[in-house]
Amino acid sequence: MPSPPATSLADANGRNQLLKKNSKIKLSFCIPTLNRGPFLGTTLESIVSQATDEVEIVIVDGGSTDSTQEVIGQFQQRFASLRYFREDVERGDFSPQTPSSVGFDRDCDRAVELAVGEYCWLFTDDDLLRPGAVQTVLEATRQQCGLIVVNAEVRSGDLSKVLEPARLHLTADRAYKSTESQCLFTDVCNYLSFVGSVVIKRELWIARQKEQYIGTGFIHVGMVFQSPVPGKTLVIAQPLVTIRYGDALYMRSSRYFEIWMFAWPNLIWSFPHYSDLAKRQVCPKEPWRHNRTLLLFRAIGAFSSTEYSNFLAKRLNSRWDKFAARLIASFPGSIANLIGVAYYYLSGRPPGQFLLDLVKSPFYFARAFNRPTTSPEKSPSELVPISGNASRESKRVR
Repeated sequence: MPSPPATSLADANGRNQLLKKNSKIKLSFCIPTLNRGPFLGTTLESIVSQATDEVEIVIVDGGSTDSTQEVIGQFQQRFASLRYFREDVERGDFSPQTPSSVGFDRDCDRAVELAVGEYCWLFTDDDLLRPGAVQTVLEATRQQCGLIVVNAEVRSGDLSKVLEPARLHLTADRAYKSTESQCLFTDVCNYLSFVGSVVIKRELWIARQKEQYIGTGFIHVGMVFQSPVPGKTLVIAQPLVTIRYGDALYMRSSRYFEIWMFAWPNLIWSFPHYSDLAKRQVCPKEPWRHNRTLLLFRAIGAFSSTEYSNFLAKRLNSRWDKFAARLIASFPGSIANLIGVAYYYLSGRPPGQFLLDLVKSPFYFARAFNRPTTSPEKSPSELVPISGNASRESKRVR
């Protein structure tokens, strides 16, 4: 049976007004996607299997050319409250989109605009809801919070290994008043780089400024922290999401270096309502000035002479700083990797994904002692980008 056609964005506005008038939807899953057909089905199954009549799913597709539309069509037959929109239908252009932060941010914002629920859960197109997650969040929405932060576990890309049982280490739910915005910022901002953690009141999102965050790849963080969240923010301690973590290919790109050395710090330090001390607790203003950080990126295969030339050569002033950065960029990767692995085992065990990053590195020191029978880039967990969705740059897990 052919999949139902996607709705154009232009045709959606009038229909949305009618839906909002007659709807009892409380929670909208807002999912931007692009060419994630092999994973999207599992994601949708985890939502639909526990959805109630208070739940809808809104998917905005940036122009997928894979099986995405067919996968969604199968779930539309099962779940009437799944609405699917394609950006390329709106543009009248069915050529493939170039993956970009701009594309993700705009599709994320559009999904919220199209939603009819009181709350919007900004969800990724390859992660999974854990059993009971929908009911837990629906109960939380009764508290009329401005923001709900949902905890998550982290697993390998094939879901076989638990890398971190909970990203936020809490023993109980925690509520923050609007006057505690500095504390909320330092406690959860780094975690909120993962878009699937955010459940936000739709009217709050709509009322906030967004254009300056289009293209950051972190529009959701900008919408949360551009000013203190009015009312209460609830952080749910129980992990309700399973994050896929994996793919070495995205981490080895210059984009990965650019995100964490520049895009993310620039965003954090742009927020006007938080102290410099609070911002430093989230991330340094210029992390690329720290040789230890550069050595770590070298160990995982994300810093080389290319990144030095493209990003650091013109930013570093002193001869010593330039010499040190060039030295690290050309430092033997296997030795840097060995140092990183040793640090992992000697420093109280950072989160498991730190070790996975090192093992997936093209410089992984132990690989030289093995006789591989297949390409090291072909393991199932590496089929998922480090962001979990590098094609949309929608999820960041560090």
